[in-house]
Amino acid sequence: MATGTQLRSYTLALTIFLLLKSSPFHCQQFIISFQESSDCGAEQFFDISSLSCVNCGSNQLASVTGLSCDCQTGYRVVTTNGVSITCQRCPADKPAVTVDGFGCIRCPASLSDGGTCQCPQGSVLVERDVQGNLLEEARCEICNGDDPALSVPNGNGDRCKRCQPSFVNTSLSCVCGPTNVLAGGLCFPPNNLPSNVNPNVNFAELALPVQSAWFLKNLYSSSAACLVFSNLTACQALGNMCVMNMHSSSSVANDACGLFNTIFRSTAALGSTQDISYWRANLPWLYYGDQPGLASLVLQTDPLPTGFSFKGSNKNTNIELLAAVYNARGEFLRWEKIGGGNLQLCPDTATRQKAAYVFGTAYQERCDLSVAELLRVHPEPLFYDVFVELDQGEDRRLLPFPTLVLNQQYNGRFINQENMKNWYLSRRLFLVDTLSGREKSLSSPPKVIRVASSIKIRFHLVPGTQKGQVFPPLMSVSYKDVLITDLKTQTVSVSFAVEYEMDQNETRMKTDTALGVMGGLAVLYSLLKTVSWKRRIASPLIDMETMLKFLLFYAGDLANVFFIITVGTGLYWLIFYKGQHFVSVMLPLPGQEEKFVTYIGCAFALKTVQFLHKLFLQLSVDVFFIDWERPRSKANRTIQASAEPKRDPSPVSIWRTYFVANEWNEIQTIRKISPTFQVMAVLFLLEVVGFSNLALRDPWSSLERPPQAYVPPYSLTLRYGLAATLWLCIGLLQVLFFSVFHERFVEDKIRQFVDLCSISNISVLLLSHRCFGYYIHGRSVHGHADTNMEEMSTNMKREAESLCGQRGLLPNTDTQTFQVSITNRLRVQYDRIREPLSRRNGPTRLVDAASANPFEQSTRAYNSMNRFLGSVIDHAHRDMDYIVKDKLLFERVIGMEFLEPNDKSIFYNDESHSFSDVLFYGNEATLLIFDTLFFCVVDLGSQSFVLAAVLTYVQQMIFRLVRHAIGRRNLANKTLVDERFLI
Repeated sequence: MATGTQLRSYTLALTIFLLLKSSPFHCQQFIISFQESSDCGAEQFFDISSLSCVNCGSNQLASVTGLSCDCQTGYRVVTTNGVSITCQRCPADKPAVTVDGFGCIRCPASLSDGGTCQCPQGSVLVERDVQGNLLEEARCEICNGDDPALSVPNGNGDRCKRCQPSFVNTSLSCVCGPTNVLAGGLCFPPNNLPSNVNPNVNFAELALPVQSAWFLKNLYSSSAACLVFSNLTACQALGNMCVMNMHSSSSVANDACGLFNTIFRSTAALGSTQDISYWRANLPWLYYGDQPGLASLVLQTDPLPTGFSFKGSNKNTNIELLAAVYNARGEFLRWEKIGGGNLQLCPDTATRQKAAYVFGTAYQERCDLSVAELLRVHPEPLFYDVFVELDQGEDRRLLPFPTLVLNQQYNGRFINQENMKNWYLSRRLFLVDTLSGREKSLSSPPKVIRVASSIKIRFHLVPGTQKGQVFPPLMSVSYKDVLITDLKTQTVSVSFAVEYEMDQNETRMKTDTALGVMGGLAVLYSLLKTVSWKRRIASPLIDMETMLKFLLFYAGDLANVFFIITVGTGLYWLIFYKGQHFVSVMLPLPGQEEKFVTYIGCAFALKTVQFLHKLFLQLSVDVFFIDWERPRSKANRTIQASAEPKRDPSPVSIWRTYFVANEWNEIQTIRKISPTFQVMAVLFLLEVVGFSNLALRDPWSSLERPPQAYVPPYSLTLRYGLAATLWLCIGLLQVLFFSVFHERFVEDKIRQFVDLCSISNISVLLLSHRCFGYYIHGRSVHGHADTNMEEMSTNMKREAESLCGQRGLLPNTDTQTFQVSITNRLRVQYDRIREPLSRRNGPTRLVDAASANPFEQSTRAYNSMNRFLGSVIDHAHRDMDYIVKDKLLFERVIGMEFLEPNDKSIFYNDESHSFSDVLFYGNEATLLIFDTLFFCVVDLGSQSFVLAAVLTYVQQMIFRLVRHAIGRRNLANKTLVDERFLI
């Protein structure tokens, strides 16, 4: 029992599996064969329901469309249900089939190839009486072409109709007489127009004239109908053909624009329309005047009556444009509001496209379009007469929008590509012309198409306006001629832009004036620096080195001039453009910013020269550490020859000098700002907070933009002004924090170094010039620094309780830092002591063999220099003595000493620790401006704040490493400290 049940289960499962395996739907569900109407035979039609070819019935053939069946020639339709038909052969006495296909009839004349009756020209075929009854034999009725009937057969040849009015008006009959002109189905009397018109369309960009089938068919008839009969549609069609020929005119009078101008002059008696002298009655308005040269009168005379404002209760930023639209045949289609994609070929969202018509927003859109798609979407051109809508109320007023066609030729010259005084403004434009380039017939594909590759709307602000007034806007159009070669791969680039400009001459003049005045002051300041430098090197001669030094000083000062002017200019536009209510200023156009960018480049190049010059000076400064420590006790030493003990002074430890040298090495590259924080803070504000949106070429000051909104291009002026201001502000805030808080309450490395010198009993002499430098007096008030911890602590306690002398160079003073102006005699002695070392580093032939041991040479030189400089500080040399005094305020301001150290050196009290001038610390202004310019220049070149920040940080690190590495080597060479002990 169980075995039978199990067997049945196995059988059922196997059956289901075989059924599924053999099912026609398995793995091939819903698959059909592909067929189209061209695959069907002569006796088949394409069934739109089953999407397949189906056989026709007996005595039937496929129709012309291929989507139904018709009876064969000589067969009539007997029955039909709208889907299928039944056909029956006509009898021999009535061999012809009626035009409707349902009856058989005898013919009075011959049969056509389709098996229907055929009548002579001028006759109509009559197959039924007035009640609709079928006649036994068809009749051919002749239409009466004489007055008063004046009739001709209609297009179907089944009834008579009144002949075309041009025939009646010209010859008072339906026949165009031999003296008249027959063209385009119209009859014209002899007129002023040449009969042999020029149907060529000149594609000047390709240097290719094409005989247009459209012009060949319609040019003369439209011209004559416009001139003779004042036919409004014909006049519009003629104007459209002139527009398709780029409004070009020449001495040839029989082309489209030549015929239009002939008619314009011939109809002067009709007067103008709309009180506009350029707009002739019955004709479209195509030109501003009958000759070039009126552009300035049209564009720069009368402003628009309405003003624009960005903010407040009277906010008005909408640009209202309206267009009258015509087709190629001259028929008026509609009034169309411009505001979406009707003038923009590039596909985009409606929100982004509407941004083009928000006043103040610099709009720019570019794309590449397929030529095949243009042919599909634009089978024939549409023509637009654009107007500015001035009022939205009941009394709506329109201002014609002038157009500048850059392809327009006048007597062979592209006058609209020349100076404004030669412009020839026009009206009416199209976007895509796929009609005029059809050469053989209107049904053939075009040989050439013409596309509006660039449309630019430009608004010009009225000078000095405070109410947002602008002159009439101008639309510049440039067309691209595309020779059709491969529809599948050909593309054409198109763009649409809206720009706003103002007269920049006044701004440019003020900038140049400021640059000239400040540049002149920079020359005087550089001369002053050069004189100061000459006094500090004790050289009275003016030589090439002096001229080079002046140029280096001038490079730095002129860089500051350029920097101040450019940052001030950028900040001016940022504040006044973004903050204005009624429009009074407009941003410079990209082409107008070239001079501004040049100023930025000059500032960066000159500041780089100044930075490298200062870096070189810092890397070559003379440094020496004066050790005041003296031996404190005698040490026992046994002489081998006599075996007698001898007491020698214990040596002074060199570790204090090494320690001070390492501290100096560390502070060489410290700055008053943190470069890492600087870069991160600027990048955070620009990219995360959204300050970068303030540099966009629109009037809005919002930091956030919706993702679906249009984002205009950046203004280089605003971008530079914003980036430079942010970098400087964050840098200055850091310097302020560093000076006011960090140095007072956390750490002041400069003053700590001075304290370290006092504790270490070591003074520092820095010579940045040959006879000028800085002195840090570090002589310990306790006499010794080589001591143990207990004594050191005791000394510090005594000093804190004022139980010992003060640290200053002069008795009872605390001044430890000085600017020193030394005599030439002192400098000569200084160089004489270092001379053996200079020879050692020079050519081998100059090295003294007896003193070729570098270590011994360095030791002797160090000891000699230490004793010499210590004795000078102790007034031990009358011929190299010095005095201590305060600098005059004016001396501090101009950075030059009035007294020359002829007999005695001069030590100037320096409470400001200006010895930091030989460090990065004392040149923070130069470094900050250089970093600012580097960041801005990289950003302007790459349009990327992130890349600019990264490269600026890398640059800072590289120069810091260079300064540290070469400065370390210079420190070892000049202080005679072994470089191996500089960590």
